[in-house]
Amino acid sequence: METWRERYPYDERMPRQEYERTKRRLQIELLKLQRWSIRTGARHVILFEGRDAAGKGGTIQRFMEHLNPREARVVALEKPTAEEKSQWYFQRYVRHLPRAGEMVLFDRSWYNRAGVEPVMGFCTQQQHAEFMRQAPLFEQMLVNDGLLLTKFWFSVSPAEQRTRFAIRLIDPLRHWKFSTMDLQSADRWDEYTRAKETMFLATDTDDAPWIVVKTNDKRRGRINAMRYLLSTFEYDDKDPEAVGRPDPLIVGRALED
Repeated sequence: METWRERYPYDERMPRQEYERTKRRLQIELLKLQRWSIRTGARHVILFEGRDAAGKGGTIQRFMEHLNPREARVVALEKPTAEEKSQWYFQRYVRHLPRAGEMVLFDRSWYNRAGVEPVMGFCTQQQHAEFMRQAPLFEQMLVNDGLLLTKFWFSVSPAEQRTRFAIRLIDPLRHWKFSTMDLQSADRWDEYTRAKETMFLATDTDDAPWIVVKTNDKRRGRINAMRYLLSTFEYDDKDPEAVGRPDPLIVGRALED
């Protein structure tokens, strides 16, 4: 069996022709959402979290592909500086929050402290526990201030993850995507699973729910992430037929997954 089929509800990948046709229609809807956001002053924050090689970066690219870059941007922070380590943990993320009419897509976010940092020993148990206490409060403040927060978690099976790592090693155009951290993440699959489950229990709230996207088939994952986001807003000139409905076999709330 091909690795992508492991733990996946479909036996065949989404055909490319169907994918390209559907993606184009959804990207047109994303532009409508952006124009509505600019008109109304809506502020969007979209978090892209998940396993290494789960397809976060490719999904972000498809979200951004046709958006107006003056009103949409990607935030992918490097490891914190010495100065940032001395600050309140959320402080360096706050400075990247959107202005009126803007969409900000976080390629990993403050949730580094819920996964990578505790698993790899980059934070103390006390820092991790304090993050778990503060994160729901922080997000509630953002939502109460009118910010539109969407949290995606991209899920991939262990066999498919290893296959994608192998491709990154073989393909010279993808070498930059591979790091020693990737190898360690594969070896620590169970530790990351426990960290994820702890994170969901502490931070999946009605104000800011976690939305899990199954991405063994990257095309279905991207399409359904777009559909989910678009389905949550009533923007100008929305085409319900183009948006469709998120596939419940592919996308759903974390604690219901």
